[in-house]
Amino acid sequence: MTQFTHIIFDLDGTLTDNTQGIINSLKYSLNKMHIDDYPENLLDGFIGPPLQWGFSQLFGLNVRDTKIAVEYFREFYGENGWHQNVPYDGVLEMIAELDRLGKKMYIATSKLEKYAVQIMEYFEMDKYIIQLKGADYGGEKATKTQIITDLMTMQQLSPSPEIVMIGDTVFDIEGGKANNLSTIAVSYGFGKPEELRNASPDFFAEDIEELYEILSA
Repeated sequence: MTQFTHIIFDLDGTLTDNTQGIINSLKYSLNKMHIDDYPENLLDGFIGPPLQWGFSQLFGLNVRDTKIAVEYFREFYGENGWHQNVPYDGVLEMIAELDRLGKKMYIATSKLEKYAVQIMEYFEMDKYIIQLKGADYGGEKATKTQIITDLMTMQQLSPSPEIVMIGDTVFDIEGGKANNLSTIAVSYGFGKPEELRNASPDFFAEDIEELYEILSA
């Protein structure tokens, strides 16, 4: 098994469960947009991908309305949603142990960068993370592939099988592959296991314990 020296984590659905904060922020945004006729499970599709993708692809909003909806989402999320969040059981211990083992760790998330930073500081995970790269405010560089590329450029990292991207959605796996990295899909987050397996990750972890075993090998 490859020994990973550099580890890039997704945030929502991989390290933390921010379901409640995201759903509440979406409901606030859609209410402000006067959109109320939708199945609630449709909102699950927002967790993982960029917000812009969710509003345009799942609700069919045009560019202008998507921008407005994102602003409403951030209005609520910035005040309430970001801390309606909890790390998955075992995550804090895993990160501390990986740090002890000398692993270099990073975050690549489609979440707006300033909120991701707040979350990492709130749970005191930031002390283990070399750099966090999130989406920019306008969303122009919000794809996971681009965010990973930007992170690697900023850290002067060259593609290598010893660098691994970990996430719970196909966007994470595709982003890692596009950057010629190793990939690990986790099934405890928001992605659908069948879709994740179809994305052909190099490894598949059912829980935090199994993820740690892969990363510490």
